[in-house]
Amino acid sequence: MLLVKNIAKIVGVDESGRLRVEGSAMNTLGEIDNAWLLVENDRIAAYGTMDKMPEVAPGTEIVDAEGGMLFPSFCDSHTHLVYAGSREQEFIDKINGLSYEEIAKRGGGILNSADRLHETSEDELYEQAMERIREIISMGTGCVEIKSGYGLTVEDELKMLRVIRRIKETSPITVKATFLGAHAVGRAYKGRQGEYVDLIIREMIPAVAKENLAEFIDVFCDEGFFTVEETERMMQAAAKYGIVPKIHANEMAVSGGVQVGVRNNALSVDHLERMGAEEIKVLAGSRTMPTMLPGAAFFLELPFPPARQMIEAGLGVALASDFNPGSSPSGNMKFVLSLACIKMRMTPAEAINAATLNSAYAMGLSKEYGSITVGKKANFFLTSRIPSIEYIPYAYTSPLVRRVFLQGREVKC
Repeated sequence: MLLVKNIAKIVGVDESGRLRVEGSAMNTLGEIDNAWLLVENDRIAAYGTMDKMPEVAPGTEIVDAEGGMLFPSFCDSHTHLVYAGSREQEFIDKINGLSYEEIAKRGGGILNSADRLHETSEDELYEQAMERIREIISMGTGCVEIKSGYGLTVEDELKMLRVIRRIKETSPITVKATFLGAHAVGRAYKGRQGEYVDLIIREMIPAVAKENLAEFIDVFCDEGFFTVEETERMMQAAAKYGIVPKIHANEMAVSGGVQVGVRNNALSVDHLERMGAEEIKVLAGSRTMPTMLPGAAFFLELPFPPARQMIEAGLGVALASDFNPGSSPSGNMKFVLSLACIKMRMTPAEAINAATLNSAYAMGLSKEYGSITVGKKANFFLTSRIPSIEYIPYAYTSPLVRRVFLQGREVKC
């Protein structure tokens, strides 16, 4: 057993049983001041105020929070953190005025990463990815979704997904795997996009399913990438194997990606830099979680998603990092909170709910993660002494995460 005592405030307490939080309710966080929390095995067993702290059995590990706050671990529901090398030259290209689309047309972007990944061994990919995994754990992330999509051939997509499986098996972080063969058209199929879509449907999806390598399929349904019709074909092909859809939608244009995602019962539609009233209306009442990636909007200088309009329309929203080498080279979810508050006018409470319970929902994990709830997995972090919850996004570069616990055990990074 593990007992954490002298907690200034437990944040994110939720005994409602809900799997996501929506609309005006996003602006409320359950809190307990001057608290303790008890863990048995890998689950939260109890919590309360210090004046009612129970006696514990001999041998119980005692952790003194020293007046720091306790938060549920961040859940990062959209990343591409398995990749080879980096793409800082494209960062210079952006500084010199080239757009994301122009860099892609010159053979950079996703295809650049695909070329590097092809030349990199599975072991080296794993070692590079584990450095990033250790980094995000140290910054408070306890659950992460990782996509393929820098392979773009049958062999290299499977290589990526095997690396993701290896991370899942060897790291304390909870991992969900997503097949994203439809991230771009592979070089060998330039000018033959329809044939590449056929390759995904006929060969890639069955191969992924045969090895049980992915829970989700994602498609980049946007201007210059894959059409609504192609997206629907790929999602329906994956559904035959029980692979659940997620969508990259509306990053470059109002693409129809939101509508095709909702129509096919996608768990989430992600990016959403370009959104209108119709897209918001379509999402209302659906199971699909709109997921915003403000790190990508910041790095690419795109419009930020209309978070306020979505929340005021009664939607729940999620936040994720989009950690990748080209458009969001950071997995710092604390900074994502700050961007959400500063650039999208979300309140700190809304942003924390979006980065915990709602982002857990966007991975199908909110029954077990995303809040401080008796019976849920004991994924949480302790902060240094801070004056308020709001200080977390306010102090946007301060390293406030002091100790990290995953599955009920402290993780040293």
